[in-house]
Amino acid sequence: MDSPEVTFTLAYLVFAVCFVFTPNEFYSAGLTVQNLLSGWLGSEDAAFVPYHLRRTSATLLCHSLLPLGYYMGMCFAASEKQLYSPGQAPEAWQLFLLLAVTLPLVSCTLIYYWSWDRWARHPLAQTLALYALPQSGWQAVASSINTEFRRIDKFATGAPGARVIVTDTWVMKVTTYRVHVAQQQDVHLTVTESRQHDLSPDSNLPVQLLTIHVASTSPGAQPFDIRLNSSEYGELCEKLRAPIRSAANVVIRQSLGDLFLETFASLVEVNPAYSAPSNQELEACIGCMQTRASVKLVKTCQEPAVGECQQCYCRPMWCLTCMGKWFASRQDPQRPDTWLASRVPCPTCRARFCILDVCCVR
Repeated sequence: MDSPEVTFTLAYLVFAVCFVFTPNEFYSAGLTVQNLLSGWLGSEDAAFVPYHLRRTSATLLCHSLLPLGYYMGMCFAASEKQLYSPGQAPEAWQLFLLLAVTLPLVSCTLIYYWSWDRWARHPLAQTLALYALPQSGWQAVASSINTEFRRIDKFATGAPGARVIVTDTWVMKVTTYRVHVAQQQDVHLTVTESRQHDLSPDSNLPVQLLTIHVASTSPGAQPFDIRLNSSEYGELCEKLRAPIRSAANVVIRQSLGDLFLETFASLVEVNPAYSAPSNQELEACIGCMQTRASVKLVKTCQEPAVGECQQCYCRPMWCLTCMGKWFASRQDPQRPDTWLASRVPCPTCRARFCILDVCCVR
């Protein structure tokens, strides 16, 4: 049986990781810095910049207190070590206590430094000062951002720890400890990477995540990267004034249909192939008339008389892409999680089939 010391250590480690890298369950339970200190932080919608000046500072302080919280908990979980009396505690624990006390002291000092001159030394305020006119200060830029953030036509996406916000004038990325800001008229945007994930956390369909590098031409402005789902790429482009360039070999699949067609093709490829008779000549696909027909519907998912699927007796008349588009067109756009398991009628004879019944012709 595990000792109380080991049990507490594992439990606190899980709590600390979840508190820093907050999962959805912690957000639902309200175990976040934003929720616990909501009375002091105020409203993001009412004053975006002041809210994040306080939020980043509070987050830094709260996270720096985690080691001290672990030490205090161990005073009860491992009482035999006499940690409540630092002078009698083992030397390793004395060093840990020194570190645990130093971290919040350093954080408090840094936050106090940031708060001088009405937060003018905060990294966010210094970034905004880069875009301020000579006759005005960073507060004027902050006021502009506050006003634009309150508008309902802004583009906003991403997890709370890595949100992407685009207003009429600004491109922003909100992270746990920082807020990156760039002015639209000064930025160069480049899609540097695209990653395909087999399953999305919200559905059973694959998702493509794009990494866009945001570089500002303003002197002193630091570049940053934003990540978003490729299905949101079109909406982002509509809000941006600057064009987005794509690096070589980066393919962007913007729609859910594009992602489904890729998955449809990969699943069909592992199905049993259909051997066409030697005297049967494959004609052009009647869907696109661009390529030869390449798929045949053959009931392979179950026995011939079992299940909803039916045997199709049509000759090969469709290419793989057109068959995939037909399959997708018969789905409920509000229920993408059901697409792969659904059954649709043959576009020619109306015999019902599933993805397992689509066979490539060889």
